[in-house]
Amino acid sequence: MSVLSFLTNTASSAVLSATEQSSITTSITTLQSRMALHFDSSAITQHFRFGSSTRGTILPRSMDEQSDIDYMVVFSDGSATPQTYLNRLKAFVEKRYGSSEIYQSNPTIVLELNHIKFDLVPATKTWLGELQIPNGAGGWMTTNPNDFNATLDAKNKEHKSLIKPTVRLFKYWNATAGFPFQSYEMEKWVCGLSFWFLANQKDYFLAVIENLNTSTSYSQRVNNEITRAKNIVAKVRQYEKDELPVTAENEIKKLFRL
Repeated sequence: MSVLSFLTNTASSAVLSATEQSSITTSITTLQSRMALHFDSSAITQHFRFGSSTRGTILPRSMDEQSDIDYMVVFSDGSATPQTYLNRLKAFVEKRYGSSEIYQSNPTIVLELNHIKFDLVPATKTWLGELQIPNGAGGWMTTNPNDFNATLDAKNKEHKSLIKPTVRLFKYWNATAGFPFQSYEMEKWVCGLSFWFLANQKDYFLAVIENLNTSTSYSQRVNNEITRAKNIVAKVRQYEKDELPVTAENEIKKLFRL
């Protein structure tokens, strides 16, 4: 095998299996039916899935223990505080999912089922019709939850469908590095990079790592992970230049602590 084949195979395996997809679909159907039982029909205007699971960049739990399904619940009455709606969601899951692990992780309610984690996000609409969600500090912030999907799809199409697998590899590295970065911010950052004149999965992913830079605003641990990753990639480049493909492949595996 080579660095290219290893990265291509790893990116291909960094997707939800058919079994996982089926379990998630079943869980969402169950969630929707239980919400219909719990809330008055007029209490909620809409609820829907958003985030990485709708973009093709979610990782299986085996590769990312923080992998979750983002699910937005839009309440019709927008006059209360964010915490009020969080409390309503918490009361719902505690009543309807009593044996599951449930906790608040601002600004969401987390419902841990045996196969996947759900992040339930309460929302209301402003008088202009914009969605707003808790900002984590007791207030609201406006959001357009799936607007990034089109940006990522366009970037992926523009670059031979190599952006999404590159994002998955980047997120896999992030998970093995102890989560130095937030998943959504990583995806947006990758979309802002230039990938012209690059040929394949190896070129794209190594370019992402090479574009990382240490910063005084990061913790020492995060800077250490960035330095470690860049040093590994530099060695991979050198081993390939020296025509040592097996050594290069073994080196790139260290990036993921394999």
